[in-house]
Amino acid sequence: MYDQTDPRAALAAPPSGAAPVPTAFSPAHYERFYETPPVEQDAAARHWYARAQNFLVAYTEAEAGALLSRDAQPDEYAVLLPDAGTEIAVEVSGTRHILSGNGLAFIPPGNSRIEVLRPGRVVRILTTRAEDLVAKCSNAASYAARDPNIPPLRPWPEPPGGLLFRAYSLDVPPDPKRFGRIWRCTTLMVNVLDPADGPRDPRKMSPHHHDDFEQGSLVLDGAYTHHLRWPWTTDMTIWRPDEHEYCRGPSLTVIPPPSIHTSEAKEAGQMVDLFCPPREDFSNKPGWVLNAADYPMPS
Repeated sequence: MYDQTDPRAALAAPPSGAAPVPTAFSPAHYERFYETPPVEQDAAARHWYARAQNFLVAYTEAEAGALLSRDAQPDEYAVLLPDAGTEIAVEVSGTRHILSGNGLAFIPPGNSRIEVLRPGRVVRILTTRAEDLVAKCSNAASYAARDPNIPPLRPWPEPPGGLLFRAYSLDVPPDPKRFGRIWRCTTLMVNVLDPADGPRDPRKMSPHHHDDFEQGSLVLDGAYTHHLRWPWTTDMTIWRPDEHEYCRGPSLTVIPPPSIHTSEAKEAGQMVDLFCPPREDFSNKPGWVLNAADYPMPS
């Protein structure tokens, strides 16, 4: 249910009756990094880790000289630099790449090394195949059992030229016909939403649900209230109460299917939506995925 000024109102509706009736619901997760001490800390960086079913977020506040390495990383991952003044060097296969702040990069599997050249926030988004980081997640115990409403992750096809370091600037002007600023790789979709310039109009909310995929809402700045409601089924024992959770930045909210949800900006701020694997409905909208030419869709 979208306001008619919301670009998502033009998305194709899923086939009626296509989704099975859930027999169990998984809870949402609200990981407020600002309320908890870092999971890891040294002189150069402070790290927080939190996960969803298919992906995890490593949120780092880094000084110049901090090093972030991945050895034998099994699949592609993303690096987001939300602060304009940050700069990192990414070494992949012996080649050094520079990523400036207000930028996003996709890093190929294997060995990679990030050196922070200018301080700021470094956000890495990886799949939960990164088992060493999964073990560090503050909510790891909540995923001892798999969410029955989410199918196993199936990566999207590799680009014809192979998996390479690919970088993009977030400096993309808003477009009222497009929802946010969306990029994808074989494993992830990152939607850097247009910044909220103040509290959201309560008469223009967007309650909606996903049948079989989760959403991560990463609040970087400002504050949002996440409103969630689970559908009633014939089995009353699995019903869950509504939730209205206030989350400042930095925080990660994991929204499970098929909960009905919408997020309400309470002040000016920035939120990024995360999906794993990429969303087909967004990818099917011409012009929505800004790097669609780099990554093919499933046939």
